[in-house]
Amino acid sequence: MRPRLGHIQFLNCLPLYYGLVKNDVLLDVELIKGSPRELTTGLLSGKLDIAPIPAIDYCRYHKSLLLLPNLSVSSDGEVKSILLVSNVPLDELNGKTVALTNTSVTSQALVKILLHYKYQVTPIYIEYPPDLPQMMREADAALLIGDDALRALYQPSPLLKYDLGSEWLDFCGRKMVYAVWAVHREFVKTKPELVKEVHQALYKSLEYSKENLDQIAEYAARWEIFPVGFLKSYFAALHFDFSLPYQEGLLFFLQKSQELGLVDEVAPLNFTGDAL
Repeated sequence: MRPRLGHIQFLNCLPLYYGLVKNDVLLDVELIKGSPRELTTGLLSGKLDIAPIPAIDYCRYHKSLLLLPNLSVSSDGEVKSILLVSNVPLDELNGKTVALTNTSVTSQALVKILLHYKYQVTPIYIEYPPDLPQMMREADAALLIGDDALRALYQPSPLLKYDLGSEWLDFCGRKMVYAVWAVHREFVKTKPELVKEVHQALYKSLEYSKENLDQIAEYAARWEIFPVGFLKSYFAALHFDFSLPYQEGLLFFLQKSQELGLVDEVAPLNFTGDAL
């Protein structure tokens, strides 16, 4: 049986999958691409076995899911690819409209937490496809994630640009977890050895990528608009750790999400290692 493995179509996941290609591990898994939200749907519907999903989705559906240890998409400050662009300073957004990209949900919650607690403003939120010109025609500020955010960061613009990883660190002094690798509990129960194999392959891929970031940046620059130096800086800003400080950052984020009514509870972080 080939495990069905989700793959986010953003550059931020390239370091985790690049090593799989180099080590020919892709021959042993069925790789299915999608946005973070689509991967959550696929995991819950049984179309995927293992996938990176928005961290807040794990909280919402934790009774059906378990976490893979030591893997996340996180930041410790600047992240570059989670961006709020605005016509006005953020403390002037009260009563104005903010367009949130419809491709993820963790970053949507992050915007709401920061604007509520740090900037003490209450805008009107609308959800929109990630099209910056169209978003700014409909709103005063726009949330972009992934490659859409990178393009907005890279291209000159009169808009104000706020890196939400930096904003989060400035707000609470904690690390921020955007995505986690989740497994359906039924798959862990029936195929524990496959879960172990996929986890080990992803972890080895990550270790390979950490030692070869320059090579990955040069590889990605072949088809992207970004120069190698920009990509090196971006990959260096990303963190894939999910050690205790990152877990504490995620739990604090979930606590604030619960206070704003964005989740019903703060889910316990249950890992596959507890079930195998």
